[in-house]
Amino acid sequence: MGTSGKGAGATTTGLTARQQKWFDSVQSSLERDTGKTLDEWVAIARTCPESKPRARADWLRMHHGLGINRAFHVLGVAFPSGEGWDQPDKLRAALWTDPASLRLLEAVETAVSALPEVVTGQRKGFTAFSRKVQFAAVRPLKDGLAVLGLALTPDADPRLDTPRNESWSERLKAKLVLDLPEQVDGRVRALLRQAWERS
Repeated sequence: MGTSGKGAGATTTGLTARQQKWFDSVQSSLERDTGKTLDEWVAIARTCPESKPRARADWLRMHHGLGINRAFHVLGVAFPSGEGWDQPDKLRAALWTDPASLRLLEAVETAVSALPEVVTGQRKGFTAFSRKVQFAAVRPLKDGLAVLGLALTPDADPRLDTPRNESWSERLKAKLVLDLPEQVDGRVRALLRQAWERS
């Protein structure tokens, strides 16, 4: 499956319809609500004395009253990184550098490809799988391992544990550490389907 659009229900945008609608609303309401066009906000952002994205967003908020979501939208245009959600292949290549971890991701992608209407979203720190909302994510760990997060509770399977300090969706309340592709077995496929059904 993946961001290439393989699989019956895959999309290539990396955003669910809900996420795309949200991004569109941020864009369309910017000029209406602030009285400035995106180009005007970009010009302002480029005068910011800060160099880090969060500090720039805080500067736009404190000095110009721009909300945090709109600030990050403006900053994405003013200072394109080439590694945003619209560059999933670059994000994927930068994250999944260990061949053993990559094989684990590919095993999860193969399992997810059996589910319809799945959107694969590549983020800086993980690969996300969504239907209407996120139901699973996987990120590499050291030593060729990976961790799979699921929109289930840990009591759904004895192998599941509670995630801590993960950057993926708060909906993912269970995790499973993977060290071999074969661990993405029939039971893990069933867990992925259960999480998908809830999304």
